[in-house]
Amino acid sequence: MRTTSISHCFETLRNRNQCALIPFLTAGDPDLEITAEALRVLDRHGADLIELGVPYSDPLADGPVIQAAATRALQRGIRLDQVLEMVRTVSPSLKTPLILFTYYNPILNRGVEQFLQQIAQAGIAGLVVPDLPLEEAENLLQLATKYGIEVILLVAPTSSVERIEAIARQSQGFVYLVSVTGVTGVRSQLQLHVKDLLTDLHSVTDKPIAVGFGISRPEQARQVMDWGANAVIVGSAFVKCLADGTATQKLLAVEKLCRSLKAAITASNN
Repeated sequence: MRTTSISHCFETLRNRNQCALIPFLTAGDPDLEITAEALRVLDRHGADLIELGVPYSDPLADGPVIQAAATRALQRGIRLDQVLEMVRTVSPSLKTPLILFTYYNPILNRGVEQFLQQIAQAGIAGLVVPDLPLEEAENLLQLATKYGIEVILLVAPTSSVERIEAIARQSQGFVYLVSVTGVTGVRSQLQLHVKDLLTDLHSVTDKPIAVGFGISRPEQARQVMDWGANAVIVGSAFVKCLADGTATQKLLAVEKLCRSLKAAITASNN
């Protein structure tokens, strides 16, 4: 069972003046065995936390790469119980906290408390629910504390300063800043307003801020860190690594990307 919380992980990184790398994988694409091995690879080669997406049939926040991965996993019969069983098997060997990324409907269908209990028992440390607005999150936030799960809330680039402050106050572990209006995906360049959003967020909270959506390359990760992010989240680029080639080639691609991203946000950042 896990020993490191998300908050403790960020506290350690802050003491070292380091930015966190948070890769994202879609569970079950290409299969759960490779997902498990990819988690081990990320754990060994620079990931500070890892987001694990549960395949969902109507992923409103996900771009084409992650949607396609989720569709492939669903077509292979991957469901929440199988994902949690895989996590239960692999999590004791990981030092990196795992964050589950899932939509609210599966949580509601299972029952909020039962869901939280099950993911905690599997070794999950945190939870991101992209379609759960702040106004509807109180019950989940309160129950999650009971099970040691930190619920990370998302701030949209269109949020007002007042709403940013309210979300940051309630978010647990860190605040997830969405860098673009729209869905996830690889983008050629980052939008400059991210810098202003980071400034606004830091002015209202001392919680770590992670920037996600659209970051795929080392230079982009470095830019976001230089703008003041405490963590960078990279999804579609990692999911693409696992889409083509042999199992060995997929895992080597994950390792190479993880190493390059971590190096970009580690070198001379003091």
